[in-house]
Amino acid sequence: MAKSDEGQMGVVAALVRSAFLVNAVYAESSRAYGITSQQGQLMCVLMARPLGMSELGATLGLAKSSLTGLVDRTARHGLVHREPDPADGRAIRVALTEKGAALVDEFYTETCRRIELLPEGLSKAERATLASLLARVVQDNKVPEVFSETS
Repeated sequence: MAKSDEGQMGVVAALVRSAFLVNAVYAESSRAYGITSQQGQLMCVLMARPLGMSELGATLGLAKSSLTGLVDRTARHGLVHREPDPADGRAIRVALTEKGAALVDEFYTETCRRIELLPEGLSKAERATLASLLARVVQDNKVPEVFSETS
């Protein structure tokens, strides 16, 4: 993770440090809402619709046992619940409760607001370029959608 001659940060260091920066904002926002970062991620993924455990595991990159524990802990707080999958009577899916939907709506809005402030030192054109380049990296690597577009 060396820097170039002009003192510029290389792409590896910039991406890794950016991930740490976003994760720190996410963790701070989660704490403000009394949830863990992982619970926040789970609930953000469920904002669109209930999902089965295998789809949740793939989206969040969690093993079955880790996901089960996360869902159990989040359910104990009354934020999610398990329900039968109408398409497959043998399967279950995880959905937000009314309490969870209200909390994640506020959490999502606040977290997006905080992340939006990170590149505030960039011009409008620089922000557009950054968004375009990051979008290509995300799309090329088939990153699952957790946060959708806010504006």
